[in-house]
Amino acid sequence: MIVELNISNFAIIDDLNISFTKGFNVLTGETGAGKSIIVEGINLILGQRASRDFIRRGKPKATLEGLFYLEGLVKNNVKSILDEYGIDIDPRNYLLISREIYASGRSVSRINGRTVTLGMLNRVTTNLVDIHGQHEHQSLLDIENHIRIVDSFGDDELKILLDTFRTKYDMLKNEQKRLKALSLDDIEKDREIDLLRYQIDEIDAADLANFDEKSIFKEYKKLSNIKEIGYELGQVVDIIDNDDYNKKSIIDSINMCISNMQNIIEYDSKLQEYSEVLEDINFEIQDIFMDMRGYLGKLDIDDERLSFLEERIDTINGLKRKYGNTIDEILKYKARIEKRLQDLLNNEKLIEEIKKKIDILEKELIDCCSKITRIRMNLSGIIEESIMKELNELNMNNVVFKVDIKQLEQFSYNGKDRVEFLISTNKGEDLKPLSKIVSGGEMSRIMLAFKNILAKYDGVPCLIFDEIDTGISGRTAQVVGEKIERLSNNHQIICISHLPQIAALADTHFVIKKEVDEGKTNTVVKRLKDDERVEELARLLGGVDLTDTTKLHAKEMLEMSKTFKNTI
Repeated sequence: MIVELNISNFAIIDDLNISFTKGFNVLTGETGAGKSIIVEGINLILGQRASRDFIRRGKPKATLEGLFYLEGLVKNNVKSILDEYGIDIDPRNYLLISREIYASGRSVSRINGRTVTLGMLNRVTTNLVDIHGQHEHQSLLDIENHIRIVDSFGDDELKILLDTFRTKYDMLKNEQKRLKALSLDDIEKDREIDLLRYQIDEIDAADLANFDEKSIFKEYKKLSNIKEIGYELGQVVDIIDNDDYNKKSIIDSINMCISNMQNIIEYDSKLQEYSEVLEDINFEIQDIFMDMRGYLGKLDIDDERLSFLEERIDTINGLKRKYGNTIDEILKYKARIEKRLQDLLNNEKLIEEIKKKIDILEKELIDCCSKITRIRMNLSGIIEESIMKELNELNMNNVVFKVDIKQLEQFSYNGKDRVEFLISTNKGEDLKPLSKIVSGGEMSRIMLAFKNILAKYDGVPCLIFDEIDTGISGRTAQVVGEKIERLSNNHQIICISHLPQIAALADTHFVIKKEVDEGKTNTVVKRLKDDERVEELARLLGGVDLTDTTKLHAKEMLEMSKTFKNTI
């Protein structure tokens, strides 16, 4: 469960702290007060990609922090993941997740103080929170998501079958790709064989296996600058020692220094040390002088060698432009085209082998698909019964819900099944796709029904509902609130709502407001006491002008909610 949420410099939030409780937490407030911004902040803590647009104007960064308490299976799952990453878990079973979003666009994620990638973060937080917002209505209308929803009800057997199928499906696509690449007419095949042979011969002619690129460039650099080397080094040799009596060299100067020291060393033993050092320096400089002079004597402009090196370098650069940026890449390219050449030369035999592999894979995939379909059919019956039961409890009494499974002609990533949810919301009507018949209020209840059922399977301890009560009111709103309340017996619920029927059933009630201070708008959150809840419920019931009647109605709603809670 989420214990505490801290957000600073995020959108219109300056500095915000919310301490959530177990059970049913509700957040209410005026439109635009910042309710959905809080959900957005939680999304970022859980690993959603960040944008610097979220940073409060004039601030260098936004900081978001969530403190979670772990227990039961969730604690074990999270601990095993953290152990893989070498992250210590708090002995009191708390988990601290933080995100920092910088104006530069960079963001930093941490778990218990250790920096992690978004991939690592998402792997952990999948176990912690499930967020349902209004946009998920659209995902339920998208037929592509229906098969994923059905599969989410499956157990390890289905997961293993799907993993096996997808591995073999990837293998099939790879073999089909190879078959297509080999299925050329004679003219195309001969043309490609000639091209591949030319490329292989061109690379072989460069003798890259015996080509030391670094040493070649090093030698070329030396030979192409031989005149400058000779001139500059000659200057150095001349400065160290020369035959010009009118020009004093370094060696002459050091010898003079040594001679002067000889005249005074008898007066102080320390001077003897200096003299010896000078003599050592003199010997070293003379050795360097002799080596440099010998190096100069061997310097020779070898135009033939320089021309050879230029040709080698031009050859390599030409190959790089065609086949890769480095010699290693060129050699890897050569290995690939040699294999391709062999495949083309053995075209007919290879095609037969590939066709046999494809036949075997297709038979294995068909067998796998039949098992997957059988499991999905069984799951569909359970889902249909469960959804209609949930919807009946949510005041949709005449609903018929159907999971329609049809066979595709070709394999897909999910097998050979096409899954679509069909519904009839009124007695006697034909089953139709959700998108063609469901209203906003009905969709909210259908999504809540799915969430309620899935919550029993996925074990996620915290569910967040961001205004799922869109399009409902009156008795239906009361029923939805009661359904969420029952769900809160086994899960922490955080619900953003604008309906008093739902807010009245909450265990903890927060109100969100916008305040303007010194020309700056800021979102603040306050946990309400019982008398303050009456005021807020009255506002939800009656709007701006609160009357004694709306306050009395609000108080009655709270009393009725307490009575209901005592019955479950």
